[in-house]
Amino acid sequence: MKIIYGTGNNAKISYMRRALEKLSMEGISIEIQGLYEAAAERNLTIPQVEERGNTPLENAREKAEQYFALFRCPVFSCDSGLYLWNHGTGMPLPQESQPGVCVRGRDGKRRSDQELLNHYIHLVKKYGPIRARYQNAICLIWDEHTRAESQAEELWGEPFLLTDIPHPRRVEGFPLDSISLDLKTQKYFYDMENNLQDDLVSHQGFSNFFYEFLKK
Repeated sequence: MKIIYGTGNNAKISYMRRALEKLSMEGISIEIQGLYEAAAERNLTIPQVEERGNTPLENAREKAEQYFALFRCPVFSCDSGLYLWNHGTGMPLPQESQPGVCVRGRDGKRRSDQELLNHYIHLVKKYGPIRARYQNAICLIWDEHTRAESQAEELWGEPFLLTDIPHPRRVEGFPLDSISLDLKTQKYFYDMENNLQDDLVSHQGFSNFFYEFLKK
């Protein structure tokens, strides 16, 4: 079955395809189609969706509803919020330094990958090693009467560390991965074997979400 993923971020599309590969062992085969590919195939123009929600789920829902109105076929959207703590003291960073759902910036100013990287490196230099965690949400709209959504903790990423020394590897769309370390081993995400970093960002949670929905 084909489901449209409401994002144009190729790195996120690749991640979700990996996350859902395990469903094939349950006899479920899902083809994830990216937003731009789906729009080009149907000769449609993608609307600009303004993310006005205060939580990842509110933003995921708003995007999914607008994309479903455009495509009129199964579509899902995801959103994330990033929350930060001082790793030494365990205290949350001040509110003005908490990205929340505005990971790329506030007030309509969207940082580029490099600007984003520079911003978080600056925070580490200011506060010292930072413990971070993503809270993720998903909204899937199957048809006008059927949908599922979740911001359950199994979708959240595992806590990890941010460092001010970037890894030489970069993946477009995921700039913070180059300064992200596994909390236990303190290895860079990119030095972990066989995409093990996927398990740190709720790989299994998304697979379970689709399995439970499709099983019903």
